[in-house]
Amino acid sequence: MTEKELLQLCGTVEEIIYRNANNGYSVLTMLCDGVTATAVGMMSDVNIGDELKLIGNWKTHSSYGEQFAFEYYEQFMPSTSDSILKYLSSGAIKGIGRATAKRLVDAFGENTLDIMQNEPERLATIKGISKEKAAVLSAEIRKAFGMREVMLYLEKYHISTQEAVRVWKAFGGEAIRMIESNPYLLCDEGISVSFERADQIAAALEKPCDDICRIRAGILYIITYNAGNGHTCLPKERLTEVASRFLKLPPEQTEKTVEELITDGSLIADTFDERVFVFLPSLYQSETYAASRFAMMLQFPADRITGVELALDRFEKEKNIHYAVLQRRAISEAMSGGLLILTGGPGTGKTTTLNAIIELYHQCGIKVALAAPTGRAAQRMSEVTGCEAKTIHRLLEVEWDKNDRPVFKRNERNLLDCDALILDELSMVDATLLEGVMRALPLGCRLIMVGDSDQLPSVGAGNVLGDLIASGKIPVVQLTEIFRQSMQSLIVTNAHKIVHGEMPEINRADNDFFFLAIPDREKIASTIVELCTRRLPSSYGYSAFSDIQILCPGRKGELGVTDINKRLQEALNPSKGKGFEIPMPVYTLRLGDKVMQTKNNYDLLWTKDDGTEGSGVFNGDIGMIEEINRAAKTASIRFDDKHVIYDSDSLLHLELAYATTVHKSQGNEFNAVIIPMYYGAPQLYYRNLLYTAVTRARKLLILVGNVSTLKKMVDNNKKTLRYSGLKAFLERGIKS
Repeated sequence: MTEKELLQLCGTVEEIIYRNANNGYSVLTMLCDGVTATAVGMMSDVNIGDELKLIGNWKTHSSYGEQFAFEYYEQFMPSTSDSILKYLSSGAIKGIGRATAKRLVDAFGENTLDIMQNEPERLATIKGISKEKAAVLSAEIRKAFGMREVMLYLEKYHISTQEAVRVWKAFGGEAIRMIESNPYLLCDEGISVSFERADQIAAALEKPCDDICRIRAGILYIITYNAGNGHTCLPKERLTEVASRFLKLPPEQTEKTVEELITDGSLIADTFDERVFVFLPSLYQSETYAASRFAMMLQFPADRITGVELALDRFEKEKNIHYAVLQRRAISEAMSGGLLILTGGPGTGKTTTLNAIIELYHQCGIKVALAAPTGRAAQRMSEVTGCEAKTIHRLLEVEWDKNDRPVFKRNERNLLDCDALILDELSMVDATLLEGVMRALPLGCRLIMVGDSDQLPSVGAGNVLGDLIASGKIPVVQLTEIFRQSMQSLIVTNAHKIVHGEMPEINRADNDFFFLAIPDREKIASTIVELCTRRLPSSYGYSAFSDIQILCPGRKGELGVTDINKRLQEALNPSKGKGFEIPMPVYTLRLGDKVMQTKNNYDLLWTKDDGTEGSGVFNGDIGMIEEINRAAKTASIRFDDKHVIYDSDSLLHLELAYATTVHKSQGNEFNAVIIPMYYGAPQLYYRNLLYTAVTRARKLLILVGNVSTLKKMVDNNKKTLRYSGLKAFLERGIKS
């Protein structure tokens, strides 16, 4: 749509049918030259009586008929006596009802609003309005106009409605003054405008590049950005060096500011491994608290259970199972010490070991809770153990504060109601989530942590599983023996070959692991499309929507996530017309598309098929678009048994999910996985990433591409480097 195609609609707001206070989405009726029209779109603030100029187009809604969907708007203060009367009568100004509004407009006419703001003493001449009430009414209208003024001011800097609402809540009537003094306040938590955008505003305000506010905000941005890449801390000299380059300032200037941030508590410094590391206070607290709780658990272990060997012998006989030496050691450790990390690759018997631990706990009258980081991981845990498993967030009874940060109702003052907690997929648990678990763990509660140490680390900051194992302070049993039934699967045996730096067996065509050697990039892409649309559905009955998942090392390039998603969308879900799709910055989302949530959104409300309601959709959740309202830019998404309505802002955190990155696939398993093997960014082609991708396949794995790329990944044993402090804090706090 070009600017020439857009239409203009001018009028006065008659009625506000719907308004979302969080994102500004509004549905309203307007009086335009004596004709009533319905308008829909995003708006910073609106009241009955407001005069608007809307820029957009007419759309026909399937249920509500013709609507004017506006993309831009201009807002004017009510200027006529009639519009001012409607505005004041609407309840927009606290303390003014219809009767008072009429008396004011009868007395002052078109000058009513100006007099209320600037000459409040004149209001006291109206019957029923005292001097005190006049002052209150004047303050209320200045407040209302102040919020509008702030929003209009921010709009010229392309600050979204949602962000503008957060600015007003944070700074109120002082917002404009504070932003003009220090635009980097917009980067503060709770507003979360990016540093780059704040920098653009600062440049427009002609702020110098060596402004102390800019240097402080830049340093905090760098360490926060790196937390988003998994680091809980950074070496001080590296932080100073990166900040100097990023801000284009001398190193001594950024070093001085880092010291000031440490002095005033905005950052925390600690020394280990003969280097000074700098933390955000919240992440420092997460790692030090978790380390202290582990130290306490080792100092005051759970009560030892006797007769474990006899009980295990009976269990083996009852279930006709024979446990290997390492499995028995893990079970014994879980029953005696009560603190254990159980790790191992696919087919090594983690599940059967875990089931024995759970059964023996139950026999001893121990109340067990099971949890995993994601909904799908928890669901799989329930399936393999036969016991209810929850997401960790649900177990801890998550709520959300005003800044959309998770707050757990289960904590030191409201402990978990269990005698043993079993956490699965520990490689996905980050430092903040670990802290939440440790705070809610009762004294004397057993903790069994299960995970594969060769998989990629968590998306969030921290290297929890790696640090716990590397510290040497927490009991660890690593299962290494591949059991006979698993030896029959090439997915399992090849996964173990890969993790040991050996080339997988790729020449067999009678198992569950296939390599299609194709040198040409375009042919690789067309083969992947053919596998999803024809070959796998025909041979195995697999659905490209529910069974097959493409996993790519990276997002960019001709065989990256974005490119393959667009190809598969055209093949699997071609356009049915503009009424069935919503254009977004990267993709056009269509009715029936497979989509993934890319960012935790704790405010999204969901309804289950059984009528249960709740909130929260999480990074990595995969669903399908069931309904689309193009005019309102909303969509209904189904995630397993949950239905969620997305508004236009929330849709920005959805992307097509026919293909996804390996990182995003963690915690999930799929019946069939296809992995393109082609050249790409060197930092993404390494052994652990390939291993993680292969182990996402439950029944079938297909590699498509070049053998040389496969060999390159197998040979590249680069570990994902993460700066974290948990290992050092464990070593410091737990004496051998």
